[in-house]
Order: sequence, then structure tokens, then C-alpha cells
Amino acid sequence: MQLGKFKTSTPYTMGVELELQLINLSTFDLSASSPDLIYLLGKNNFPGSVTPEMTESMIEIATDVMPDYEQLSTQLHQIRDKLVEACDKLNIGICGGGTHPFQQWSERKIYNKERYQEASRRYGYLAKQFTVFGQHVHIGCESGDIALYLLHALNRYVPHFIALSASSPYVQGSDTSFNSARLNSVFAFPLSGHAPFILNWEQFDREYFARMHKTGTINSMKDFYWDVRPKPEYGTIELRVCDTPLSVEKAAVLAVYLQALCHYILEEERPKVSEECYMVYNYNRFQACRFGLEGKIVDPVSYQPISIHEDILNMIHKIEPHAAELKSTPAFKLLKKYIIENNDAEHLRAQFAKSDSIEYVINNAIAKFRQ
Repeated sequence: MQLGKFKTSTPYTMGVELELQLINLSTFDLSASSPDLIYLLGKNNFPGSVTPEMTESMIEIATDVMPDYEQLSTQLHQIRDKLVEACDKLNIGICGGGTHPFQQWSERKIYNKERYQEASRRYGYLAKQFTVFGQHVHIGCESGDIALYLLHALNRYVPHFIALSASSPYVQGSDTSFNSARLNSVFAFPLSGHAPFILNWEQFDREYFARMHKTGTINSMKDFYWDVRPKPEYGTIELRVCDTPLSVEKAAVLAVYLQALCHYILEEERPKVSEECYMVYNYNRFQACRFGLEGKIVDPVSYQPISIHEDILNMIHKIEPHAAELKSTPAFKLLKKYIIENNDAEHLRAQFAKSDSIEYVINNAIAKFRQ
């Protein structure tokens, strides 16, 4: 089996997917309510789409293909409003955040869908432990070769998105000391990490994907849990390292930052990519997960250390003209604000410090999602 032709899509268009937590408003634990919520939303016009996820305590929403920040932000807010309205009818809460602060993985129910049931059979407890919540961002590419080049050129900037989006400091009632503990659950899967270093789509399809399929290890691209992966059926690359932010506005800003960064890479910088660029990849990713914006990464070309927040600010300065060309200047003003305020992980920690109550932290996340 081969993937076939990579679908051509309009360069730099965006799509956002958000995995969201469903909350019992009496206990503030997760609620196995996704079947009821999806049924209710299916009876009304819903902007974008809503689908089940691995366990019944989570859903995934997705936007349509969007060209710019204003349209993306508008639809994400429309989706948010519909979700809040439906959840109010079911008397459940809904929020972002990369992990639920105290849920127990053993209490989760695998959603009744063959793909998820098969994942449970294959991966055991990891499937239920995968009740974590991320943001995925798709960027349109005009060819498979460009998608693979862009995928590898972005490895240098993966820590930016981990640190900016980090919102998972708590796991099973404890502060993990990580800003993004969610990604530790992702890294446990055997097909996680980064894609193999291949720059030609035909070669990737014929020599890598087809051989992997022949081994019985994978059935589709969905079986790869890579940090960035190609999606040939959409004509996109998909960034998968972000925790779900606490607000849809921040989700829109993160997507637009990626859009402008891709525009800069392809239209101006055109960096040389090689397998050697991954030498410090795992170290840099760990720094972003553990320390967030205060982490220190190593430039894979110069081997010079730099703080993540300083690296982001330097990159913002470089790509602001590209953001302006893409009509994203308002988003970049918010992006600078988010760096000053620090990430959602530190916000959640501040809520716990103020209240000494993990339930209060969850209630605050619900309120922040509703805005």
C-alpha cells in the first residue's frame, strides 16, 4: 500500500484542531459525556466539525480551511459559543488545558469506535492514559516535496510552540514541575518523535510508508504520532506539539505564528536542512516541556545556547513583515503579550497558589474558556 499523490492545497492556509476536556460540574473530574454532546451538536448547524476522541471524556473540534487570522479567530469563537451553549444544556463544563489536573487514567472509557478500540488492544493502558489534550495546526502546502522540506525546517522552532502553548503542569493531583507534562504521554508511543529525514515525497511514500505498512506496524498516517507530520489527503503539514490553550483566542494566535513562520522559511530564509539538525532536537524539546519559556535550547547550526523566550522574540522581529503580508499583525501584538504574561501552565499554578484548591483551578479553566 502507498499513500499516492500529495494533494495540492493553497499555500499558507490554516486549519486548527482542538482536543477539549468535558467536566463534571459537581466533582470537577472528567465526565464521559462526549456521546451525548456530539449527538446534541449534530442536531444543530455547527461551524467547523466536532468528532470523538480516544476516550469519552474528550472531544475534538476542527475549523474549516482559513486564509487569515481574522477569519480563523472568528470561527473559533463561533465554535466556542456553540460548545458552551450545548454543554450548558447537558450541565457539564468544557475547557482547554493539556491535562486534567487529577483524573485517573484507569477510570476512562474508550470511545466505541473501531480505531480507538484497536488502539486500546494494541497499546494497553497507554490508550486510556492518552486522555490528554492538544492543539494541532495544519498549514497548506503546494506539493509533497515542499511539505517534507518545511516539516524538517520547522524542527528548529518546535520548542517555541511547546513553550508558548504549555498548559499541563498537573497530573493525577500532583505538580509535575513540567510546563507541558502532556507530551510525556505522547512520547511513550513507539511511533512518536520526529519524521525520518526524507525530502522527496515519492521516496517517502514508496521506500518508507509502503515498507512500514508491509510490516503491519501501521495502517495510515494517523498511526504516526510525530511532532510534525505530513497529511497528504489534506495537502498540509500538521504541527502536533501544542497543549490545548485555555482560550480559543490563544489557539488562533499560535496558528498564525506558525503560518507566518512557514511563510518566512519558504519565502525568505530557505535554510539548509540535514539529519544533523536533529542532533539536539530531543534536548531542546525537553527544555521546552520542562521549563517552558524559561528553558534554554541549543541552536542546531551554531550550537549556541539561547533562552526560548529570547529566541521567540528574535523570531517575531524577523517575521513581522511576513505577518503583515498575511494580515496577522493584530495576532502578533497578542503573541508579545502572551510572552510577557508567561504561559497557561504558570497561570494554572498561580490559581492553585491563590486558592490551594485543584477544583478551583479547573473551574478557572472553564471560566477562561467561556471568557
